[in-house]
Amino acid sequence: MVGLDTFVHVADNCFASLTQDEERKVFEVPAFIRAMTEKKLLGDKTKGGFYKKTKGEGAGVETFDPKTLAYRPKGGDETIAKTCKSLGKIEDPKARVKALVADGGKAGAFAWKVLSRSLAYSARRIGEITDDVFAVDEAMKWGYNWELGPFEVWDALGFVETTDRMVKDGIALPASITKMKASGAKSFYREDGAIFDLKKGEYVPRAVDPRNATFQILKRGAAPVLKNDGAEAWDLGDGVLGLTFKTKANSIDPDVISMISKSAEKAETDFRALVIANDGEHFCVGANLFLVVMAASQGEFGQIRSMVQGYQAATQRLKYAHVPVVAAPYGMTLGGGLEVCFGCDAVQASAETYSGLVEVAVGLIPGGAGTMNMLFRALENIPEGTTVNTYDVVTNVFKNIALAKVATSAEEGKTFGYFRRTDGVSFDRARQVVEAKRRAIGLAEAGYHPQAPRSFTLPGESGIATLSMMVDTLVAGGHASEHDAKIAKKLATVLCGGLGGASREVTEAEVLELECEAFLSLTGEPKSLERMQYMLMNNKPLRN
Repeated sequence: MVGLDTFVHVADNCFASLTQDEERKVFEVPAFIRAMTEKKLLGDKTKGGFYKKTKGEGAGVETFDPKTLAYRPKGGDETIAKTCKSLGKIEDPKARVKALVADGGKAGAFAWKVLSRSLAYSARRIGEITDDVFAVDEAMKWGYNWELGPFEVWDALGFVETTDRMVKDGIALPASITKMKASGAKSFYREDGAIFDLKKGEYVPRAVDPRNATFQILKRGAAPVLKNDGAEAWDLGDGVLGLTFKTKANSIDPDVISMISKSAEKAETDFRALVIANDGEHFCVGANLFLVVMAASQGEFGQIRSMVQGYQAATQRLKYAHVPVVAAPYGMTLGGGLEVCFGCDAVQASAETYSGLVEVAVGLIPGGAGTMNMLFRALENIPEGTTVNTYDVVTNVFKNIALAKVATSAEEGKTFGYFRRTDGVSFDRARQVVEAKRRAIGLAEAGYHPQAPRSFTLPGESGIATLSMMVDTLVAGGHASEHDAKIAKKLATVLCGGLGGASREVTEAEVLELECEAFLSLTGEPKSLERMQYMLMNNKPLRN
């Protein structure tokens, strides 16, 4: 990603400068990497580095062989690949790294060799570059995109067991670690927020910049205000209620839907604002597709209708709550995750937020008021009573949804209409929850009141026909399949307000019903079911 030439420059500079470092030799650039830089095999920027994508028949990924200095088909020890694939399914990074190091095969042996040396080296730098293990952890996460810093990894593996294993392997550890173990300490970080000071040899309270307070730090009380298996709502102080999801990848399921509505109601009675902020790698990857597949496979379409209408009601409940609602999206904010944001008065997005309505990839259209809210957001700045041709706006929204366009940053999300121009962007992810809370308080103190529902005249039958012709052209040119066309035409019907959309103003409720019917009908399509099942099994879309 950064380029092998950059890597070599940095390594050479380190080798020349770190003359007293005990690990100086790791910066000696191997001969095969020198050969790669001479051949301009630098990585993504030269379309080939350690890996290279191939085109044409049998397209795939090749890997550079350091022995032959040539590319070969990607692959190797199947036991390593199988182990890594299995461990990759463990969502919690602490549990994942512990399982990796505990593996008795080659994968575990390699991981331990690398990690043990890295952890010991990190410990030896305490007192030289910083006295604070927390600073080292943050540097590695911010600068090198580690999910856990070295001392957090040490804790995840078990401080005592890991230390004993390193001593047994003859890995040099500083005296501070030996003293820490002798003191009876079991970890660098304690659940009460204290952190072990290697210089003082004792636990000390961890100083937290109030701007960097996480959801876990902000929450008040010993128990959540509301709780079920899928989500919790906590008092975040200053009259703000915080809703957080607990499902796998923060996906939307019936428990989450229920908690969204209950949190809005609770916020109205006992708080002055609501913030939706999640932990984990992604804000929300969308609806729990497995539940939809199971219901569709068994013909339980009444269950699907209830789920869709329930989620529509939940996002609309947020939209018309009597207190301001602010979402704090980051990472993957797709499908149902973006629909949550559509229901909020404001968004405080992380700069690196990947957002989009991607349901067509699994044979569906957005079904949680996403189709309606994206359209009505695009139209919301039209003054009341103004007569305009809405076809161009509808077409733009249609393209974004039908092509499953994903914005790769919060700012790009604004240009796609996924976020408002007035929404905030947090460039420091550590400050996002605090900034979202401040935005919610600001709205509350500014005399907040919910928006009034709007109705719009939509393109109707003529718009449906025009968009359908556009889709048919793509099919004829081999750019879309017949099933793509079926999905797109149902989407066009919803966005155009049905056949009679041009004859009168169309309400939100009417578009929501069209959205629900389109979603429901597509779950009964065999090819849509194939797409959903393929996505669940392979984590990539099927074009059928």
